[in-house]
Amino acid sequence: MGIHVSIIVGDNTTTKNYWAVFGLLFGATSWGVIWYPYRIMQEAGVSGVASSFYTYAIAASLGLLLFARHWRGLGSLPQTAFWLAIVAGWTNLSYVLAVIDGEVMRVMLLFYLSPLWTLLLAHFWLREHISRKGLLVMGISLTGAFIMLWQPNAMPIPHNTAEWLALSAGIGFALTNVITRRASHMSLRVKSMAVWFGVIGMSLLVQPVLDQPFPSPQVFTALNWLIMALIALLLMAATLFVQYGVTRIPASKAAVIFLFELVVAAIASYYLASETMQVQEWVGGALIVLASFWAAVSERDSH
Repeated sequence: MGIHVSIIVGDNTTTKNYWAVFGLLFGATSWGVIWYPYRIMQEAGVSGVASSFYTYAIAASLGLLLFARHWRGLGSLPQTAFWLAIVAGWTNLSYVLAVIDGEVMRVMLLFYLSPLWTLLLAHFWLREHISRKGLLVMGISLTGAFIMLWQPNAMPIPHNTAEWLALSAGIGFALTNVITRRASHMSLRVKSMAVWFGVIGMSLLVQPVLDQPFPSPQVFTALNWLIMALIALLLMAATLFVQYGVTRIPASKAAVIFLFELVVAAIASYYLASETMQVQEWVGGALIVLASFWAAVSERDSH
């Protein structure tokens, strides 16, 4: 009987691991293709800020229904939840705006400089020591970014607004990770709702600065609503699946699995947007990916 029970427990654990890996792969795939429906909305005359507001409003509304029995705790949220909402709100909004207007792979590779910013933020905020491997990760990341952004007679910096937004999204993502480390007491529900409402709030703050119309719900066609509803469901599923995965798989392994997003994005941008990368971008991007992979391995070895 003891052997039988241990086998069942082992199978259950294995099954949970499979679902956790699936959750991470689903999230990576979702973020690798989610730029495309947002671009469809922009081509229909709906700006990235407006479509972000409406898609995250749909996601938040569904979340309120899904987590209705937990409403009583809304009045006693920790202060960390509000900081998470602000930072994650900007991270998600700037990422969406970047992939709508920029070249998908360049945007994503700039975003994947986030391990560099995580190391720096963890060092100066959490007082975590940067090891020699950490310094090497930082050096490889910066070298990759330098190669990818290099132009004759120009500084190796982002070339346009989309790329600056991608860089800021990566910094925001790193800051979100550091805040999350300090907020391990917060539940999946709180973190998810903080992200969704954070994007809604950030969209409302950014909109007045832009010279773009903010359409009212009445002007959307049935197809517009269908696309936004599909984006919202994809966002919700990705958020919940990823949170499920990262709670059951070591962060180092999860970080490696997330790199699958770049594979999906490369294929999707080639076939859906006819975007290709130059040799210089491949070399710089490869170094950035190597740095992300090494950062994940280093984190695993340090535990």
